Amino acid sequence: MPEGDTVYRTAHRLDQALAGAPLTRSDLRWPDLSTLDFRGVTTTEVVARGKNILHRLGNGVTIHSHLRMEGQWRIESTASVTGRTLANLQLRAVLGTQAWTALGARLGDLHVVPTAQEHQLVGHLGPDVLGPDWDPGEAARRLALGSTTIGAALLDQRNLAGVGTLYASETLFLERLGPWTPAADVSPSTMTSLVERAHLLLDRGRRHAIQSTTGSDRLGETAWVHARSGRPCRRCGDTVRVAMIGEAPRDRTMFYCPVCQGGLGPTDDGRRQQPLGSGAAIGPRRGPVQGDRARRGR
Repeated sequence: MPEGDTVYRTAHRLDQALAGAPLTRSDLRWPDLSTLDFRGVTTTEVVARGKNILHRLGNGVTIHSHLRMEGQWRIESTASVTGRTLANLQLRAVLGTQAWTALGARLGDLHVVPTAQEHQLVGHLGPDVLGPDWDPGEAARRLALGSTTIGAALLDQRNLAGVGTLYASETLFLERLGPWTPAADVSPSTMTSLVERAHLLLDRGRRHAIQSTTGSDRLGETAWVHARSGRPCRRCGDTVRVAMIGEAPRDRTMFYCPVCQGGLGPTDDGRRQQPLGSGAAIGPRRGPVQGDRARRGR
């Protein structure tokens, strides 16, 4: 699933292309929204809120979209958009101006609400790691609450918005913290460092097209542990592993190094794991296949 930095860049591109110009095309291919027509209405701004995109219009309405697992917004010059382009069955939204057209394909969610009621869709989210409301102290406070693990807490958008499996795995590894450590047991100083690290990685990611937590943009060298199960840890040389974390049905995959991060996770049976994508099972509970996108969560 696209994480906060990718969503931020997507919203920024949409804003650059559409803001300040009236819509000349408005086609929302979504149940209950298909009859809405915003042609002639000017886009005020397009902003990100965690993993959500808020397209605000001059008539006081917001078009909200969430990419989920496979969604994307693509920008094309309006002159290049053909009937064949618009016939794509994967399109869920088409919003265009005289100059540019935004094509939303495979979107996971699409809503239209009064801008004053955006809180109904995103009000439950914690501080946005890349947003103007970013508050590291509040994020650390929220992470420490509850009875879950620190890995699951990082992935809970109610604590801080924008962190997904990539940045959760990488942040915990760099902080040498086991993903299954109870959040309540993490010291205040470690929690502060964890939050600052997450912000640093996402802020760096939003500035570059290639997500990298290692400083390298070379293929296969962009991550420390994420998607590297079955391969040597870049720090200690032992084997990186992957296991499920969190409560079903919202559990997610977590990549980690048992040597660097305090031992095997409770959902990891310790069996040999092949590199991601080879078809090896993650663990004993339900035996999902590594790379099974359906188990990656939201």
